[in-house]
Amino acid sequence: MRTFASHIEQKLKDERFRKMFEEEKQMAELAVSLALARDKSGKSQQDIAKEARITQQQLSRLENGARCNVNTLLKVCKALGLTLELKEA
Repeated sequence: MRTFASHIEQKLKDERFRKMFEEEKQMAELAVSLALARDKSGKSQQDIAKEARITQQQLSRLENGARCNVNTLLKVCKALGLTLELKEA
């Protein structure tokens, strides 16, 4: 019986799977970071959504790793007092 770790290790050998896996991992890390920043601020999703001029549902989807447009992401970052930084991979 294979473990999950060995299954993933095997799947990551496939370049297409690895690329998609890394993209999803980055989205999940971003979502967790935004949720943690909001929790740290002591504000609710409704508070941040209002400041960002988006709906609470949009913020919830973003915090749950759903894809969003860059404009929405920038609005949320601004409401949280965050900036985006790009760096070479």
